[in-house]
Amino acid sequence: MAEVSLKGVSKSFGTVEVLKDINLDVEDGAFVVFVGPSGCGKSTLLRLIAGLEKTTTGDIFIGGRRVNDVPPAERKIAMVFQSYALYPHMSVYKNMAFGLKYAKAGREEIDQRVRQAAETLQLTPYLRRYPRDLSGGQRQRVAIGRAIVREPAVFLFDEPLSNLDAALRINTRIEIAKLHRALGATTIYVTHDQVEAMTLASKIVVINKGQIEQIGTPLDLYHRPAKLFVAGFIGSPQMNFVKAKIVGADGGLTAKLDVGGEVRLPPAPAKAGDVVTLGVRPENLSDQPGGDFRVAGAVDAVEHLGESSLVHMHLDDGTVVVVRTPGDSAVVPGSRLTASAPLSAVHAFAQSGAAFISGGVASTNTSDPA
Repeated sequence: MAEVSLKGVSKSFGTVEVLKDINLDVEDGAFVVFVGPSGCGKSTLLRLIAGLEKTTTGDIFIGGRRVNDVPPAERKIAMVFQSYALYPHMSVYKNMAFGLKYAKAGREEIDQRVRQAAETLQLTPYLRRYPRDLSGGQRQRVAIGRAIVREPAVFLFDEPLSNLDAALRINTRIEIAKLHRALGATTIYVTHDQVEAMTLASKIVVINKGQIEQIGTPLDLYHRPAKLFVAGFIGSPQMNFVKAKIVGADGGLTAKLDVGGEVRLPPAPAKAGDVVTLGVRPENLSDQPGGDFRVAGAVDAVEHLGESSLVHMHLDDGTVVVVRTPGDSAVVPGSRLTASAPLSAVHAFAQSGAAFISGGVASTNTSDPA
């Protein structure tokens, strides 16, 4: 078994605490993605699992074995870094075989593992080439192949696609997903790109300022964000937010928007006078009237993407709102637009940042996740 468990893990560098009381269970065979903004501590957490850093407090278990004092080479993990870290004077074959030679594996075993990994990653035609003769995507596949041949219990990826251009990122992302399905190995993947997280993960761990904000499947986090931060981080373009105040709470909530207008919300744990933030995703807003939630503003720009258009507008208080409209939208910059959304698409967040309405449904999960 290759489950990974973190119990009360914290990490400090001097007086700076970069990770705070991390509790997490990664099931055997899962593909878990750590996602968050730069500097949130996700790469440090991965390095703790790998054994490249020591925990300040807490315990790390791999396959049920406490590994706090176990060196990286004995943790049965393989790590793929952002930089390819290939030996330029070695062929693809020798780069992939190097770790096995260092572990004193037999020649036949090395050859079998390298050729099997090369076949899986479509690298067989390039085994005699040198890194300088490969594209960026091919070099990254060699780095992944070097990890595969070790047959680790856990794969650790630290932003492996950051150095690739957009097209290669998409292609390599698909290859990593296919590889995980083929190998079924426990995989922990770090990225700041929430699109990578959404498309790769069986479970996403959202990290912010050294703490876990929420854990869940990609669609759980998209449809039911537990925190304002998660709602704004997951989704592209990000969720729109407008400020409001609860002015009535009889048989439901009445929220008065700072920019004018009211919206009737379902019963939820809030009271008159509470300042709240209402959120609606761009794809849930329409340039047609009739929705329960309505805002009006001046159009600043229109991005025509082909299948859809993104209309950027600012409300009277300066709040920026993005509306996803049909690709043939006739909206032009400088015009006025009223955007609306059904009540079922409205999220509400308390001043603390905790969600108390998720997509028109009252939420009872307003506590921090473990």
